[in-house]
Amino acid sequence: MALLGFFMLYALRVNLSVALVDMINSTSSEQENRSASMCPEHSVPPKIPHNSTGKKYGWDAGTQGWILGSFFYGYILTQIPGGYIAGKVGGKLLMGVGILSTAIFTLLTPLAADLGAGYLIAVRALEGLGEGMTFPAMHAMWSSWAPPLERSRLLSLSYAGAQLGTVVSLPLSGLICYYIDWIYVFYIFGALGVLWFVMWMSIVSDTPQAHRSISDCEKEYILSALKNELCIEKTIPVCAILKSIPLWAIIVAHFSYNWTFYTLLTLLPTYMKEILRFNAQENGFLSALPYFGCWLCMNATGYIADFMRGRLNFSTVAVRRIFNTLGMIGPAIFLLATGYTGCNYTMAVIFLTLSTTLGGFSISGYNINHLDIAPSFAGLLLGITNTFATIPGMVGPVIAKSLTHENTVAQWQIVFYIAAAINVFGAIFFAVFASGTVQDWAVRTNKAQGS
Repeated sequence: MALLGFFMLYALRVNLSVALVDMINSTSSEQENRSASMCPEHSVPPKIPHNSTGKKYGWDAGTQGWILGSFFYGYILTQIPGGYIAGKVGGKLLMGVGILSTAIFTLLTPLAADLGAGYLIAVRALEGLGEGMTFPAMHAMWSSWAPPLERSRLLSLSYAGAQLGTVVSLPLSGLICYYIDWIYVFYIFGALGVLWFVMWMSIVSDTPQAHRSISDCEKEYILSALKNELCIEKTIPVCAILKSIPLWAIIVAHFSYNWTFYTLLTLLPTYMKEILRFNAQENGFLSALPYFGCWLCMNATGYIADFMRGRLNFSTVAVRRIFNTLGMIGPAIFLLATGYTGCNYTMAVIFLTLSTTLGGFSISGYNINHLDIAPSFAGLLLGITNTFATIPGMVGPVIAKSLTHENTVAQWQIVFYIAAAINVFGAIFFAVFASGTVQDWAVRTNKAQGS
């Protein structure tokens, strides 16, 4: 259910990236202003005629950047509150309400677009408010459900739902835009989000103790595996958290990784259309291909990371550093290479796919590290790191859109250079300062009580 939940989260989040391409009214003057360095039309359009009944809007590149980035203005506000509340009352209700509210506002997106760009920006920001609670809520739930030596595979499997949602949403959104109407992108995914909420509230429990059908053997196994890592009384050591160098290592890595991730997530369909000149139908499929690779990588690396810790006796910090370095340096290299493929469509798609695929290694790096250093406060810590990591989603699309106003290859190279440099810095910082052990401030209450 967690996997399906994150599937819905990202399906609801990225569908606008594809639909927006079809919502914009392309004028003849814009076609004339295309740079000579642009690639020629790549393929012959399909025989089935493109649907042209959807409404078009005359939003310029700057407005489009604000629309794409507005989601994160709401998203950033509920990260820390979501982590704090989930740690106090559990994550089930927060996770459910977060996705339900996002689904409802997705259903309202066509109406908001009709009313004007300002209304659309507001609706997207409200979607972000709902989604902002979900990752901290799920981290808080995993702190009660995930035994340490199964942590990598369990979290990788559930959070890989986000990549799977991207894989399905991008091509499906492209098909809906191409053959029906872009408004149905929001109606279909919004309805599925409501359906998921009903299932989640019916099936899931916050803790093993509260689960109606768990076996006594499994419950005892989970509780015994976690008994020395969790605080009895969760008094938040605010000063210690703020001064924790291992936490700042996660913050820097999370921020750096998300700069590349969010830049591609929101602007890859635009790059496919304006530079590589794929049509709307191809755009959705090819934009999804990198995330399919990332989904496969995340699932595989979760098992490998647990195998290295459990069978090969690698230390936790060594595993986190290895996987994080691969998950950030690798994408930087292939992202830079993409900018120099020119009009070689095949190599561009291969490099973009490799860049995003290798990013899947980081799920077993910085992303799970919150549970390594402070499982009792994992939801709150993820809220803190994700607050910083949301900033790239707010400013990245705006900066990228401002740098690529003429949509030339040279301008996109600058975007890729910036993302790659930030990724490399984050990888180095994490490799130097990360930790793999539970911090003293995270278990001090247990120790004080003789636990």
